[in-house]
Amino acid sequence: MKKQGILNSEIASVLAKLGHTDTIVIADCGLPIPDDVKRIDLALTKGTPSFIETLEVILADMEVEHATLASEIKTNNGQVLTEVKELYQGEKDFVSHEEFKKITKNAKVVIRTGETTPFANIILRSGVIF
Repeated sequence: MKKQGILNSEIASVLAKLGHTDTIVIADCGLPIPDDVKRIDLALTKGTPSFIETLEVILADMEVEHATLASEIKTNNGQVLTEVKELYQGEKDFVSHEEFKKITKNAKVVIRTGETTPFANIILRSGVIF
């Protein structure tokens, strides 16, 4: 049994296989997930697990060089945006929610949380550890 890090075998496997510039998505429970993208569904109940607690665990185990969020989060979910900025201080950009949904088609995986607040979604681009 693993002693530390992510215990979810699917997430651990995906993160171990990422290469430079590959992307993953952490999503609220309402984001549409393209049929061709792997889905890891963590949602248990409304709010569990939360987007922020999932993001925190992923960031502790993944080298991230860039993050993308929907621009609508700025006016519709300031609390989550503030928490995202505290957890990830690296490079980030904002695109429309419609563009965000299009970009998810290129992700290696979408990790679906139980989050029920609006626009609590992020695309993380893998960096390198050297």
